[in-house]
Amino acid sequence: MEIDEAREVRTTCPYCGVGCGVLAKVAADGQVSVRGDPDHPANFGRLCSKGSALAETIDLDGRLLYPQVHGRRTGWDEALDLVASTFSRTIAEHGPDAVAFYVSGQLLTEDYYVANKLMKGFVGSANIDTNSRLCMASSVAGHRRAFGSDTVPGTYEDLELADLIVLVGSNLAWCHPVLYQRIAAAREKRPGMKVVLIDPRCTMTADIADMHLAIAPDGDVALFTGLLDWLGQHNALDRTYITAHTTGFGQALFAASKLDLAGVAAATGLDEDELARFYSLFAETAKTVTVYSQGVNQSSSGTDKVNAIINCHLATGRIGRPGAGPFSVTGQPNAMGGREVGGLANMLAAHMEIDNPAHRDRVERFWNAPAIAQRSGLKAVDMFEAVADGRIKALWIMATNPVDSMPDAGAVEAAIKACPFVVVSDVLESTDTVRHAHVRLPATAWGEKDGTVTNSERRISRQRAFLAAPGEARPDWWITAEVARRMGFAEAFAHETPAQIFAEHAALSGFENDGVRDFDIGAYGEIDAEAYERLTPFQWPTPSSSPEMETQAEHQPETVNSTERQPIRFFADGAFYTPDRKARFIPVQASAETRISPDFPLVLNTGRIRDHWHTMTRTGKSPRLSQHIAEPFVEIHPVDAQRHRIGDADIARVSSPRGEVLVRVLVTTRQRQGSLFAPMHWTDQFAARGRLDTLTASLTDPVSGQPALKYVAVRIEKFTARVFGFAVTRKRPATIAADYWAVARCRGGWRVEFALARDDVDWTAFATSLFGAVDAEVLAYHDRDAGQHRIAAFDGAQLVGALYVAPDPVAVSRGWAAQQLEEIHASQRQRFRIVAGRAGTEQPDAGATVCSCFNVGVNQITAAAAAGCITVDAIGVALKAGTNCGSCRSEIRAIIAASRVQAAE
Repeated sequence: MEIDEAREVRTTCPYCGVGCGVLAKVAADGQVSVRGDPDHPANFGRLCSKGSALAETIDLDGRLLYPQVHGRRTGWDEALDLVASTFSRTIAEHGPDAVAFYVSGQLLTEDYYVANKLMKGFVGSANIDTNSRLCMASSVAGHRRAFGSDTVPGTYEDLELADLIVLVGSNLAWCHPVLYQRIAAAREKRPGMKVVLIDPRCTMTADIADMHLAIAPDGDVALFTGLLDWLGQHNALDRTYITAHTTGFGQALFAASKLDLAGVAAATGLDEDELARFYSLFAETAKTVTVYSQGVNQSSSGTDKVNAIINCHLATGRIGRPGAGPFSVTGQPNAMGGREVGGLANMLAAHMEIDNPAHRDRVERFWNAPAIAQRSGLKAVDMFEAVADGRIKALWIMATNPVDSMPDAGAVEAAIKACPFVVVSDVLESTDTVRHAHVRLPATAWGEKDGTVTNSERRISRQRAFLAAPGEARPDWWITAEVARRMGFAEAFAHETPAQIFAEHAALSGFENDGVRDFDIGAYGEIDAEAYERLTPFQWPTPSSSPEMETQAEHQPETVNSTERQPIRFFADGAFYTPDRKARFIPVQASAETRISPDFPLVLNTGRIRDHWHTMTRTGKSPRLSQHIAEPFVEIHPVDAQRHRIGDADIARVSSPRGEVLVRVLVTTRQRQGSLFAPMHWTDQFAARGRLDTLTASLTDPVSGQPALKYVAVRIEKFTARVFGFAVTRKRPATIAADYWAVARCRGGWRVEFALARDDVDWTAFATSLFGAVDAEVLAYHDRDAGQHRIAAFDGAQLVGALYVAPDPVAVSRGWAAQQLEEIHASQRQRFRIVAGRAGTEQPDAGATVCSCFNVGVNQITAAAAAGCITVDAIGVALKAGTNCGSCRSEIRAIIAASRVQAAE
């Protein structure tokens, strides 16, 4: 792609399901910068810290740039021929169910569609599942049970119109920051809006909450069945809606009445008074939106949780109306697009059902498929168990990293290593999964890919390429189609562009639909390349017979999908997708199951942090995104920390029956007693023993097959470290001879945290090995009696690396030390200052990073507060902190409060 002048391309963020519009500007010299698209209806110009740093993640460091077979570079023809012939031979010898695809919400819809078509229509097996199984399968199952379809009824606008927002298992401030900011902005305009947070942790989202219910893990079914019973007892039902548009209310209400208020309190760990306050607030507030995410879905009772929430909205008629409805917020950028094309093993394309003979016949005829799958395939956890026991003999993994992200990850890794034939399509050469592949296929990354994604409010947007594909990388749809052609299906996979695939996908959605299926974008069934290139964000459904289309003389889709179009909501007047067009109340009851034991007495909750994404294959490239939190950690309540003799900043061993990890300890009252929290991002690429999902069990929800990643029985103990260390180094260390270590990007190089159980170390040799600089000039300070060692190595006036070792967690400022990698150190005084680990008065220490967007540290915010900036907005004016994505505003508020307390003392 030749660049001769600056240009700006409209595309979409590749992170969470908010689906923010991004403007990527490519300068004449090839430099890329990004900003939020002010015209995109998901974000109106806002971006979170991850989205703002996208330009820092598009380098070619670590990229897989050419096909490899058994570690040997090869050409595309050899690699594709091997994949096609091996899959074909395996199918011929063992049947179609002996092969499987494991795909990803990182794929574009066009990629997803081709992979699903090949497996379900032409291989003849439904053994294709997606990592979206791990994040939203319970929502899909709950929607289908209640609505007869996987339909998200509402829109983002409802979050701004609601008088009450109930956030259930959803840390919006960190996981969906732009939605959080939309709510915050709406609340400023309407101070009467109320927010309730239901979460075992007092997350940063609690900053916006009027009420935080620190619910016991998996207490959600009891909470919402209790709410349904309360609504019935207090005459807060919409009897007209129930009668006209639903069935099964009596059975659901009877099941809910099994627990009285005291029973709900016991099951949820909440006080009866706070339950009554929440229930009363819900009952009296007509415009209520309940937003739920992984805290609901990632559970062995996730589907029941979803239906318990939906039951309350159906019972009050609060669905499909402005400012009202249940709202599932997805984790991945194209989880919804995957659902639309049938990326889940138990679904067909276009929201059709694989277990429905009429649907199978319809898709088979549309595709002219020779062998449509006749039954549901293996869901993710079951799929890898089948890989382990030999039922699956050929596995293709696309755009995901299951060795780190699947539950019981150690067993998943062993299964992949033992599989006779493993293909991985990815953008990086050495993820924990790619290293086990027999065939590695280089895929294009964000910025190089062209296609569509669908966000959490059913809005389809374009991702557009603004960079040339590097090396021999190719789009995922092209790779899959080429394999399909070599397997003998050339006619059905003759697509030459993503526009052609999108048109086929759209045509299938409208094929024999006539309003009986929710997903219908038939208006785009004949879209051409030019119109596809111009495509602006639009919400489905957009059937070919829609009134908007009929007013267009030439049926030009680009005139239909205007951002001025009114949001589309489902179900305000019923018209569900069940045979009788009525919603189903689902009777659910709380389970008294507990998985803790004397050996494993604590509940581990897993999740995300603010500035990292999934397994850090993208965000780990950005120095900015590693400044806030740079190593794996575990949150523990002070009472539990004292009981287990663990202190703040210690290293802890967290264990389950399946494995153990070493993580830094954060003692905080934000954590619920009896529970721990740890993020899932760290991998063998970034930490010694940080793969959190080696602890999690393969326990799944019986309806959805989604793993229970929020409730893991564990124990915790202090790791007895004799020495702690911190280092900055220009080069990434090749090896780190420590029991515990974690590496992260910083400006100018890398930062390293480590700890050892022994102290008989030659620290000068350790440092030069760590820095990869044997010939560097070394300055050192050693106090062996105190266990203090500080070493700095220089190449001329440039710092090669600095190492700080102590018997306790090292107190040197991380940000200041990393900054020295970019400075010139010509004088001995400057060099000795690095060895001392102290900034001079002319270079104040900013402190630990709070605002990643503008690189503002805690010391800067504290100083500004002392100088009179006593509001978050005032800090924003003075330092810019908190003025972009807003994810740090709650932390800024806490720093201001702490500063004022200190001043008062």
